[in-house]
Amino acid sequence: MTRLTPKEIKPMAQVAGVPVDDEIATRISNSIGPAFEGFAAIAGTLPFDLEPALYPIAQTQKVSK
Repeated sequence: MTRLTPKEIKPMAQVAGVPVDDEIATRISNSIGPAFEGFAAIAGTLPFDLEPALYPIAQTQKVSK
């Protein structure tokens, strides 16, 4: 899989039940892009399909101590 664009992230987020606007889709693309580039050598072998869709939820979760 290659680096995802905001246009690819938005429908993935919608399917996962976490709709995002254009700005958030761009932030997700910019933040996970390097990971996709780093894994380019083994592209297609990792279950990375919906990872971008859950980013806003993980980003806003509070950590309890």
